[in-house]
Amino acid sequence: MSLFQNPPSASADSAAVRHAGPEVLSLALMDARNHTLQFARQFEDGVQGLGELLPALRDRLSPAVWTLGNIGWYQERWIARNMQWRRGRHGDPHAARLASIEPQSDEHWAPGTLTPAARWDVELPDFATLRAYLLGTLETTLELLDKCQGDEELYFFRRALYHEDLQLVQLRALAQALGLNLQRPLQPALAQREPITMVPTRWELGVAEPGFAFDIERPQHEVAVPEFEIDAQPVSWSQFVEFVDDGGYDRSELWHPQGWEWLQRLAASEGRRGPRYVEQIGVASGAVLQTRFGKPTRMAGAHPAMHVSWWEADAWCRWAGRRLPSEVEWEAAAHAAQRRGWRWGDVLEWTANLLRPWPGFSPDPDAAHAEPWFGRARVLRGASEFSPPRLHDLRLRQFAAPDSDELFVGFRSCAF
Repeated sequence: MSLFQNPPSASADSAAVRHAGPEVLSLALMDARNHTLQFARQFEDGVQGLGELLPALRDRLSPAVWTLGNIGWYQERWIARNMQWRRGRHGDPHAARLASIEPQSDEHWAPGTLTPAARWDVELPDFATLRAYLLGTLETTLELLDKCQGDEELYFFRRALYHEDLQLVQLRALAQALGLNLQRPLQPALAQREPITMVPTRWELGVAEPGFAFDIERPQHEVAVPEFEIDAQPVSWSQFVEFVDDGGYDRSELWHPQGWEWLQRLAASEGRRGPRYVEQIGVASGAVLQTRFGKPTRMAGAHPAMHVSWWEADAWCRWAGRRLPSEVEWEAAAHAAQRRGWRWGDVLEWTANLLRPWPGFSPDPDAAHAEPWFGRARVLRGASEFSPPRLHDLRLRQFAAPDSDELFVGFRSCAF
């Protein structure tokens, strides 16, 4: 008799993998690793034709060989090398570990060893070494997964899967920054819909257990939500162009003081006059020319604005007389308004919230994932067209620094 019960909707490429048992989880881990290895081949084949990484992005994007190695390192560190993996999130994160199959793995890929900027200046293993390491770590992971006997023992396997999927998003962001041609077709733009009014409610914020949840998604707790009005879809390029045309990048009164300082630095170094990768803005037509994986691409006015920092999103809202939604407003609307025109999944979306722990917070063994960002990062919700399907999860809580514009991020607004 199985000790695990997969929810009816659980599959290897759905958000329900949070609650999946070993059989589905093994398929998901293999699927993620196949995508990782595919990226390794794409970066290896295209490395000669890649552009230079802008200085502003060196502190946020790591070289492909580091990110690829970190994926294998993370999985090995918390599973194969972790003698307490059966204890799940209750194990001692500082306990002694077994040796790695790659002797210098900790020196190369442990996040605290090198800053992101420094990773560009050191010699890291080549792609052939990376492929062998990624295949070897996955093989051991799957062998140990087969020995799991309860839900708690699946914690690190689920955690490693989410880590890999999130790192795949970073690899796509790096491909965009360097101009690697991923040959991704442009998604069709849809007609603008009217904002949605949400009635007052009490919402269960967070992820229910059992199953996997990041520490910043626990514990689930009830929040009172007053009535609010929220956009049915993210702010479009035509809406953002109106802000640019009205002098939005020249009016300090529209910007948070720190945001204005950030903008002035980029204006001096990059001539910043719009979101990242924008080459041209057509004020009359509302169309935008934005570089997309090395190719200048005409974005229709109805496409969602993308590669927008939190500072830019906040400034647009101030200009429009609106505000960014709180994360509980975003989550409640996402669940309740899907039959009322709610559209999501084109871009990750900024919320108003600073990243903070929820009441009753208990840190995961990998506390460095989020704790250093408390009070500094802004919460992201939703997913983009470049997020693996497993990350298309209405309850997934992500975050980024407010100046992050390298990710596939946009925003929607609420009425005051």
